[in-house]
Amino acid sequence: MNVTTISKFRKNAKDYFNQVIDDQDTLLITRKDGKALVLMTLDDFNSKAETDYLNSTKANREHLERSITQAKAGKVERHKLIEV
Repeated sequence: MNVTTISKFRKNAKDYFNQVIDDQDTLLITRKDGKALVLMTLDDFNSKAETDYLNSTKANREHLERSITQAKAGKVERHKLIEV
């Protein structure tokens, strides 16, 4: 994660946007009042939102953990994709 101040960000916004996209990294923008913002690509945001959603309930987290354990143990089935 890269870090900059709001003043530097204002002066070089386009460069920071390109850096976030090119590096596929987040940018922490700090303000004088101690508050901060995070700049990230939409793809990264959507990925994090999906992960949060999938982990939002205990039942779903447990199901995912069981599935991961089974996959690591080789307990998987192959299926042909059906095109519609």
